[in-house]
Amino acid sequence: MARRYEQLKAASLDEPKHELTRAPNRITSLRLGLSFILILVLASLTAIQVRRSTSGSGIVFGDTKTHVGAPSYDEDIKICVSNIPPPARPPAPINPWASLTIDETVEIQKWLLSPQLNLNLTRGDTARPSDNSIYMLQTYYPPKADVLKYFSSLDPHDAPARFARVTIHHGGLVDPVIRDYLVGPLPVTPVTEMTPLTEIYHTETLPYNARGYDALDWNLPEINTKIAAPLMDAYKASHFHRLFYLVFLILPQELLGGLPNDTIVAGGAGPFGFDGSFRRFCGTNPSKWDQLKIVYNHQVFDTAESFMDAFRNGTLKRVPPVTKQEEDLSWSTRERIGALRDLDNLPGPRSVSFAGLRFRIDNDLQYVSWMGWGLYLGFDRDMGLNLWDIRFRGERIIYELKPQEALAQYTGNDPYKSSTALLDSYFGMGQSVRDLLPGYDCPDEAIYLPATTFSATGMMTRKRAICIFEQDSGRPISRHLGFERSEFGAVKGYQLVIRSIATVGNYDYLLVARSVIIYLHGGPSLKFEYVFHVDGTIEVRVSASGYLLSGFWDDEQGAYGNKIWNTTLGSLHDHVINFKVDLDVGGTQNSLLKTSLSQEVINHPWFDDDWGEEVIQQRITREYIDNEDEALLRFPTNFQGGYTIVNTDKTNKWGIPRGYAIHPGYSPVYNTVVGSKRLLKNANWARYNLAVSRRKDMEPSSSSMWNFNLPGAPPVDFHKFFDGENITQQDLVTWINVGMHHLPASEDVPNTRANTATSSFFLTPFNYFDYDVSIESANAILLQPPKKPGDPFSYNDYNVRPAHCVPQPPATFEYFPEQVYDLDGKPAPPSTVEEMRKASELYLRIKFEL
Repeated sequence: MARRYEQLKAASLDEPKHELTRAPNRITSLRLGLSFILILVLASLTAIQVRRSTSGSGIVFGDTKTHVGAPSYDEDIKICVSNIPPPARPPAPINPWASLTIDETVEIQKWLLSPQLNLNLTRGDTARPSDNSIYMLQTYYPPKADVLKYFSSLDPHDAPARFARVTIHHGGLVDPVIRDYLVGPLPVTPVTEMTPLTEIYHTETLPYNARGYDALDWNLPEINTKIAAPLMDAYKASHFHRLFYLVFLILPQELLGGLPNDTIVAGGAGPFGFDGSFRRFCGTNPSKWDQLKIVYNHQVFDTAESFMDAFRNGTLKRVPPVTKQEEDLSWSTRERIGALRDLDNLPGPRSVSFAGLRFRIDNDLQYVSWMGWGLYLGFDRDMGLNLWDIRFRGERIIYELKPQEALAQYTGNDPYKSSTALLDSYFGMGQSVRDLLPGYDCPDEAIYLPATTFSATGMMTRKRAICIFEQDSGRPISRHLGFERSEFGAVKGYQLVIRSIATVGNYDYLLVARSVIIYLHGGPSLKFEYVFHVDGTIEVRVSASGYLLSGFWDDEQGAYGNKIWNTTLGSLHDHVINFKVDLDVGGTQNSLLKTSLSQEVINHPWFDDDWGEEVIQQRITREYIDNEDEALLRFPTNFQGGYTIVNTDKTNKWGIPRGYAIHPGYSPVYNTVVGSKRLLKNANWARYNLAVSRRKDMEPSSSSMWNFNLPGAPPVDFHKFFDGENITQQDLVTWINVGMHHLPASEDVPNTRANTATSSFFLTPFNYFDYDVSIESANAILLQPPKKPGDPFSYNDYNVRPAHCVPQPPATFEYFPEQVYDLDGKPAPPSTVEEMRKASELYLRIKFEL
């Protein structure tokens, strides 16, 4: 703008003046008028130009006062530097927790399929339940001791060997089972071997009836024969009844509705079994699968025949017919509605790092550093993004920060909601991650990292699985107004955010046996965020959005939710998400400190007037919890106290044990229901706010994907971690829950809002340092009081002043499907929309072709 203005001014002043004396009077007057107008315009432009004037004052629009010390800019405003992060400097040249690459995955599969191993494997893309096939293949995380030894020495000979965890469905055995194996060391060489991985689950096999979701299980023709076909008469009859009803207005009402070329879309609930001895869809022979019962409008039928008899003889108590209004599905779409709000036609503000990005990334090792923080990223099929070796100011604070499980337990007066207690690692939270929406899920200048996961039928790579960005919180992390020297100032509250979003299942409109249209989701979109602060605090936050797992509304459902549309129930449910936090405070030897706040009545001798000597006040009680059995914890009432992981052998300058406190954030809840058979033993961790146990490589997770279908006999029973061991100055793990009690309301239509469906916890230094280390930040200001009344405050901004440049334009929005590879590692043909839906929605949307 400055250059263009100077050119405009030069062109105006260079206009020949002698022509004014030779022109006729009328022309002369006209030119004089135009010249006068031009002078006024130039004067106005000179007054409002936004650059430092020769007097050093900057003009503020709407204010007649000048402000001393306004920032000085170059005459020519430059284009901002590209938002490419500078390279990071990881503490080690490897990432011990890196996901398997596509090449590694293909190599391992070929090795497993080789005849010498005699596994009799069928490729997963053609396998049936009665075959042996590879179900899961991912990195096996090395023992902590091996990693710490290598990080301490950085000797290549100490580098931990790389292994893969392989899960095989042995459906071809006489008694089918599931087995986990350890394959390595990698890459595959003559010394690579395959050994049973029994240390985690303390058993050699897992029940086949607990097996993971397989699309081939749910799309076999036998399911259509057993479930859909017996109801076809009702479907077709209802179609003809509907024709008669519409044309001739006679009595029969529609039951299922639809057209002859329609499909019935079903959805699964779960768990499917209790202890592995039985399962809905059990065994390996689909011809033996059968319906258990049919429930329609609170009526229970033992067979399809008895249901059809009631349908034909008129004894079936039917729900009211679908109205035209109920057939309109526009209410549940995400299309914008309503009047345009004032100024909403303008794009909102966006964040720009005018001086360049301030965080570093090593893309190959997936290592990130920012403002003294440094950490490695991992990614797995069960729960997605995880963080490792988190250091601050050169010290390891956390060895492992990893989500473990996500529970969603529903309630209702129907067999679907009352029997649904989901554990989402079964479906694969990491496998459910899709590319983030640039500019919507993450800011425009966010940096994205990819992630690849394996499934039984192929591999999938998302280029934008993880986003990383720095943000201004919009508030200082500390500040004070004061009038003594050097006590007035503020430190900016910048934060680094690492984010990933998983959508477990997808959402669709179902035509169900109640003759109404409802909408379904199999779990929300869960946004996992790790927020790093300049004072050494980490915030872990989970937010939910998406379509509700809703049901049919009738008057008997009022105790289990709210009516959110004409015939749609928003079902009450709990979400609880468990995290593993392996804090290493001043080393691996730590203790658990409980702090309690209570009320005391005490006499003080210094008052004997109307106050009296008696004083009621707070006091602190500190105690160490020494036994695991006493470390299954809930936050105290009114949050009067809390829990801190400390190192009693390491103290700060003031002689207090260094520690990191666990602070509740938004919505610190635990599961409401205790004792339900559907969560009897497989999610004991959800009963508490947090728990602390001895760290063991044999107890890597609080759950497993197999727990979902084995609530009575789970391979991982969290309570078994707590067996009376001492936890004083030991390597400890803290298991922390976040979640929400979700009572849906009409504002959950079309989707739940992430601003209120949010839960978090903080890990913050507690006597870990000698002072608040955020004071080290140069993005701060220190003010000194004026020496003369009326003068401005002087200040020191540590020479960190706002940069000014023309930002790079935001990239044009585009969104492509994820890249799918076949089991040979070759790019698969682009997926159709229907194929993408099946991969995303799993058994929550099963199409029965008529």
